[in-house]
Amino acid sequence: MNAMLLSLLAELFPRGITQYLVGGLFVGLGIAVIYLGTGIIAGNSTLLETTLSYVSDLPRFQRKKYVRSRDWRVVFALSIVAGAALYGLVFTPGIFVTDVQWWRLLGGGVPVGIGTRIGKGCTSGHGVSGIASLSRTSIVNVLLFIGVAIVTALIAAALGVTP
Repeated sequence: MNAMLLSLLAELFPRGITQYLVGGLFVGLGIAVIYLGTGIIAGNSTLLETTLSYVSDLPRFQRKKYVRSRDWRVVFALSIVAGAALYGLVFTPGIFVTDVQWWRLLGGGVPVGIGTRIGKGCTSGHGVSGIASLSRTSIVNVLLFIGVAIVTALIAAALGVTP
């Protein structure tokens, strides 16, 4: 690699890329295991609906596809959180705590949740499984949500918003 590319990587990823690489490999492995074991393209954009199917009698949440997949989706979501916690405990000193205020996390999470419902998928569904299967819909969706994220980050930075 040339020096300019290394300098750019160091600026974009000041803590290195190892944790992102390891995390991405585990996400890909998890999705591959689910696909090979069940034939289902793993994604968690319907976690809210499937989880509400446990407690709500509303017909919307009692759809067969939600009830049928709710158990593995809960396990999948908990595995994501557990994997991040395990990584934090093993590879980083102390417990990870963010300095970002809760309302900023909520303010970012709600639009992401809405976007995944509008786009009918999330990073793992479209970004990993969809692109791997050369789905044009997934490729367009990933380009759209990455583009929106970049524009949003640039606007936030221009407004002086910092984490």
